[in-house]
Amino acid sequence: MNRRRMLARMVAIGAAIGAAPMLMVGARAQGLPNKPVTLVVPFAPGGNLDVVARAIAPALEQALGQNVIVDNRPGAGGVIGATLVSRAEPDGSTLLVTTPNAIVVLPRMTRTNFSLASFQPVGLVSTTPLVVVVKGDDKRFPDVKSLLAHIRANPGKVASGHAGPGTTNHMATLQLEDAASVKLNQVPYKGSAPALMDLIGGQIDMVVDQLSSSAPHIQSGALRALAVMSRDREPTLPKVPTLREAGLANFEATTATGLLAPAGTPPAVIDTLNAALRKTLADGAVRSRLATVGSVARSSSPQELLTAWQGEDARAQTLAASGRLKAAQ
Repeated sequence: MNRRRMLARMVAIGAAIGAAPMLMVGARAQGLPNKPVTLVVPFAPGGNLDVVARAIAPALEQALGQNVIVDNRPGAGGVIGATLVSRAEPDGSTLLVTTPNAIVVLPRMTRTNFSLASFQPVGLVSTTPLVVVVKGDDKRFPDVKSLLAHIRANPGKVASGHAGPGTTNHMATLQLEDAASVKLNQVPYKGSAPALMDLIGGQIDMVVDQLSSSAPHIQSGALRALAVMSRDREPTLPKVPTLREAGLANFEATTATGLLAPAGTPPAVIDTLNAALRKTLADGAVRSRLATVGSVARSSSPQELLTAWQGEDARAQTLAASGRLKAAQ
């Protein structure tokens, strides 16, 4: 009898030990439905948001204990992907990887079915510097000063590609026009990747882009970086000057990437996602992967991200009211 009791106890202990990993996974993904988590990227593959999403997806999958899928839904400057997530079931299984521009700038420029209130912030993911790039063998522009001089001599004729109306790239290009007192022929694309392909092919003259998506082409020599838009020089491009060094005092433009869930997502689910995201961004391999393409991993609370993007929303409203934001250039 004692022996049977001992065997029964050992079996029970073994079952409990075997169940422990599953219980831990359940705790990590508390409140999430038992299905893959989809990271919707509202731009074409190869762009900044796509690079960032794919850099964090494997570690986020481990942190959540559930499959994580990256789904590109390009079009309309981010509207198609953002609309999809805003209408998704608010259960934490469909998330948006985006910059504030697609969420707070575009609704000020054109009619959308969403606004910042349509989403629940999960947390900040990363910041990425912007660069001015030209074709690698374009001998017209040995440096950024020669590019600016050429634009001034040919107002409205230099074709500059960007990722779409209202995107960070578009806003930074407008900022460059104002700071340098120049006029560009701005050409919108469905993301950075197709703009860069046309630049490499010689169809356009320049692109203002995130370093994360331009870096591989700069490294291969297909593109050449003339300037970075950050306050200080970029460590991965130590020989490339800032626009401040080129004479544009106080110029600074960067891209902030965040993770959003549909409005109405339960607080417990947001907490689970934020904890998993923080763990992901603390992973040395993830930080290194982002750093190689010029992005810096940065985490935040949901409220910190919301406060920052509410400020961006107010700025976009002011710009729209002044007539400086237009859906097409």
